[in-house]
Amino acid sequence: TGGERGLLGLAFHPQYSKNGRFFVNYTRAQDGATVIAEYHVSSDPARAEPQETIRLVIPQPYSNHNGGMIAFGPDAFLYIGTGDGGAGGDPENRAQDRKSLLGKLLRIDVDGPPPYRIPADNPFAGQPGQPEIFALGLRNPWRFSFDRKTGELWAGDVGQNLWEEIDLIAKGNNYGW
Repeated sequence: TGGERGLLGLAFHPQYSKNGRFFVNYTRAQDGATVIAEYHVSSDPARAEPQETIRLVIPQPYSNHNGGMIAFGPDAFLYIGTGDGGAGGDPENRAQDRKSLLGKLLRIDVDGPPPYRIPADNPFAGQPGQPEIFALGLRNPWRFSFDRKTGELWAGDVGQNLWEEIDLIAKGNNYGW
């Protein structure tokens, strides 16, 4: 409850049947930060172990535009949709700021030691800015999906005032927000 906060996303690891790992995206109650955490199934397959491994924490300046979707791509990397941090018009221009993880689609490798590794072919790996960024310039990519036939990544992005947007996401592209 509480608007655009709480449990926002869940993704089962591609090898879940063997490793029992799954990941959640939630906003923390005490400060509203976005948290990407890993959990494991318990001996009771209907329950998770209570321990979490926090993989990523992203501070949120406002209470809306938290994105929330997480999913494993065909490449077995974890994709994370992050909103621009809220408020109308992206007042601090976070979606265009390569030093910010907000207003982006992120891609990380959770199969290494915690917290995560950066895929070597991420478009901003080894360049100025945040290497987790896969695509930038998004307002609030709250849902996305990989086409099962082609592997293409499609995202629903929240518009402002007049329309919503559906984007074909390509590595390194800037979607203009």
